[in-house]
Amino acid sequence: MKLNLTSADVLYCGLCTVLLSHKPRLIVELFVLLIGEDAFESLASRGADKDGFNPGAVKGSMTKIVGTLGPKSRSVDVISGCLKAGMSVARFDFSWGDPEFHQETLENLKAAVKNTKKLCAVMLDTVGPELQVINKSEKSISLQADALVVLTPNQEKEASSEVLPINFYGLSKAVKPGDTIFIGQYLFTGSETTSVWLEVSEVKGDDVVCVIKNSATLAGSLFTLHASQIRIDLPTLSDEDKEVISTWGVQNKIDFLSLSYTRHAEDVRRARDYLSKLGDLYQTQIFAKIENVEGLTHFDEILQEADGIILSRGNLGIDLPPEKVFLFQKAALYKCNVVGKPAVVTRVVDSMTGNLRPTRAEATDVANAVLDGSDAILLGAETLRGLYPVETISTVGKICAEAEKVFNQDMYFKKTVKFVGEPMTHLESIASSAVRAAIKVKASVIICFTSSGRAARLIAKYRPTMPVLSVVIPRLKTNQLRWSFSGAFEARQSLIVRGLFPMLADPRHPAESTNATNESVLKVALDHGKASGVIKSRDRVVVCQKVGDASVVKIIELED
Repeated sequence: MKLNLTSADVLYCGLCTVLLSHKPRLIVELFVLLIGEDAFESLASRGADKDGFNPGAVKGSMTKIVGTLGPKSRSVDVISGCLKAGMSVARFDFSWGDPEFHQETLENLKAAVKNTKKLCAVMLDTVGPELQVINKSEKSISLQADALVVLTPNQEKEASSEVLPINFYGLSKAVKPGDTIFIGQYLFTGSETTSVWLEVSEVKGDDVVCVIKNSATLAGSLFTLHASQIRIDLPTLSDEDKEVISTWGVQNKIDFLSLSYTRHAEDVRRARDYLSKLGDLYQTQIFAKIENVEGLTHFDEILQEADGIILSRGNLGIDLPPEKVFLFQKAALYKCNVVGKPAVVTRVVDSMTGNLRPTRAEATDVANAVLDGSDAILLGAETLRGLYPVETISTVGKICAEAEKVFNQDMYFKKTVKFVGEPMTHLESIASSAVRAAIKVKASVIICFTSSGRAARLIAKYRPTMPVLSVVIPRLKTNQLRWSFSGAFEARQSLIVRGLFPMLADPRHPAESTNATNESVLKVALDHGKASGVIKSRDRVVVCQKVGDASVVKIIELED
């Protein structure tokens, strides 16, 4: 590998700007150790503009968008469109498709990131204890209301209107007559005619006989089966999940693990213990996916263990009465907000799977999710198999941006401060003070220097009305075998936090440094803000940084 770098050369990575001097050469070599030689060469060929910035990167909504990549959204062109429209996290759902398919999609994502110069984090979504109907022939199955259908664990039988093979032997022991079972297309939107409700009539050995409550046609090879408010005795992290994580996940250094059907805090602890043994994945953040009443019942303890929460409203809407879902959403988002953990809401614009515009109710739902305090909106079927993935992301982003304009930050700030109580920790006090100062002086942006990302996340917790530019200062780590920088994971993981936009600083600059190096890094951050369009002449900027042992919040006014 050849590098002809001068002291002015800039290596660009989406929102992250990494300034590398050719001397000393050790800096370059250490950075190669951090991200790998192939990735380094890819970054070096990104073709950043002369300043190494990404103009407009911080524009748009403060609320982040997670897009699920699949058959309709896996080409380089479409993914590039998704990134430009506002997607900051790409979700890879292993409930369908093999690792080779997802790897091809990820390679296309890398190419799109390179083309658009927009950083994107990677989320791996596990299958978990998900029950599925197996239709090997892929022929359409017509089910008529009031007829009987048998659910059997015998997968050798062919799926028909009388028999539906499933992938679980314990269903007959888990259900009883009168229980409700739902079967629908994977990532069902609720608006299709491919969803059917069943009522358990009787249990015969391993088979479950059900009465069909509505007529429907099941088309395709994969259907999800959900037994309402029934505990399914399967591990949250299956052997198949572990295989995918230990191979595909390790290979691609996933930023987030979406832990499907999280039911207890112990589920998160076991997943974290597993990740801790897989090299760099000890840094991967775990987002607990709440999908049923059992997870809802243990929500508080799950929140304490997880790095973030995903409210899977589709499955929750089956387990809960429809009139109760919004109550859980508001309560769950509030709990996530006050402890500063990202909360993600799913299933917002189902109709855009096949339509160019959302319904009025869906648009209002997106806005209310923002007003309730959601950090990110997760799009599933809308981008995975939807006809308009780019337009969907763009539309959701615009709705989020409008809702943010009327978000009651003052009330939110007071509630958060009250919850934290007194005495505040040192970091909490600095974070809240930085936000208060920024609002009082009408600052255009808050710049926070951090090594772990914690300080920046605390600032974002108070939901400032302006963007928070998180300048992640890489830390040099060493053991007997290798030297490396940390910071890349922390920067990418900011991409799911509302209002937080990451930037990776020169690895030679420590988080605690002299005035000279602080001013140097600050100038880079200010230049980045100007290039992004969030900082203009005569704007005021609040800076939060550590100088020696002292934490400092300062206000600067830019000159013409």
